[in-house]
Amino acid sequence: MKRVAVTGLGLVAPGGNDPKEFFASLAAGRSSIGVLEEDWTERLATRIAARAPFDASAHFRGQQLRMLDRVSQLALVAAKQAIASAGIEWTDETRASTGVFFGTGMGGSTTTDEGYATLYRDGSDRIKPFTVLTAMNNAAGAWIGIEHGLTGPNLTYSTACSSSAVAVGEAWLRVRSGSAPLALAGGAEAPLTLGTLKAWEALKTLATEDPLDPAASCKPFARDRSGLVLGEGAAVVVLEDWQHARRRGAEIFGELVGYGLVTDSAHITRPSIDGQARALDLALESARVAPDDVGYINAHGTGTAANDAVETAAIKRVFGARAKKVPVSSTKSMHGHLLGAAGAAELVVTLLALRTGTLPPTMNLREPDPECDLDYVPNAAREGQDVDLALTSSFAFGGTNAVLACRRV
Repeated sequence: MKRVAVTGLGLVAPGGNDPKEFFASLAAGRSSIGVLEEDWTERLATRIAARAPFDASAHFRGQQLRMLDRVSQLALVAAKQAIASAGIEWTDETRASTGVFFGTGMGGSTTTDEGYATLYRDGSDRIKPFTVLTAMNNAAGAWIGIEHGLTGPNLTYSTACSSSAVAVGEAWLRVRSGSAPLALAGGAEAPLTLGTLKAWEALKTLATEDPLDPAASCKPFARDRSGLVLGEGAAVVVLEDWQHARRRGAEIFGELVGYGLVTDSAHITRPSIDGQARALDLALESARVAPDDVGYINAHGTGTAANDAVETAAIKRVFGARAKKVPVSSTKSMHGHLLGAAGAAELVVTLLALRTGTLPPTMNLREPDPECDLDYVPNAAREGQDVDLALTSSFAFGGTNAVLACRRV
């Protein structure tokens, strides 16, 4: 099996229009969660969310803009960044052997919302002619392939909140096996529409707005946590055969060394200690490392009552007595839950944490839940940390649990 290098990073998400800006915002403990300003927010019980600082008109024009849902816009910009940072010079041979592995939970939410509004609110029988093409789940991955002329495999994964973690893991398997020297892997989500937010509101999983500070509304592992905050964004990494990367002199941001994937098949929404623990175990097993080798865990950490307690219990099961000595943090406290894009975005965070020695904090953790008693790096980043190996976890509605393991280089 081949070693897999991460040679490119791209990201557009709340707090940053590129990976460096995003990570700096998290390291500083700055929250990008706030009150939505659209006219329709008066219809929401929960008005808070995390928007990316993204202006599509700065990147797209005319017909191209009309052909792209916001989810594809975010994806294309993140992919372009990742390719640029990897320094790839495309050839016909490279294009033919490069795959795109992409994840999204909800696809073109904006297009879907607008189509329904046109039909049912406005009473019109005419919707935009590109509705199917902009709303379909595989649109973002397809556009990445088209934009760069990539003719290798192009696969879209939709496993709710673990979609992009699964996409990265499946790309890792391809590169590791030697079937592809290069892969673009990641995910995107743009769920901040009235229809999508009302649907999530109906699930009763969204956080209530903090009365003193809306930016502090997401509180993973805290006694007073009230739910998750939705966010939007996209993240893409370039995965590359280690020797291929070395031969062309690429900068290597880290090594992806393990991937654990299980379906707990226990409940459509309720998290499972067994499923999460098995995913953690499999990631360690595939990386050929022991729990004692792990120096940091980027947690799923949504801020819901069920997930945070279950995730804590799963970490304890896998790490035993050492669980309380491993730093664990949830950056969702600052950028919200990016759903299908979360796994890839948090992999970027984890790689940069290893590279810089700065572990981002879990913000808004004033009083921990008694069931959540690990070291969550509360309220301030931890700098100067010598960490070689880290895990990042993504657990999803439907029970698909994915964990990625990465190593500092």
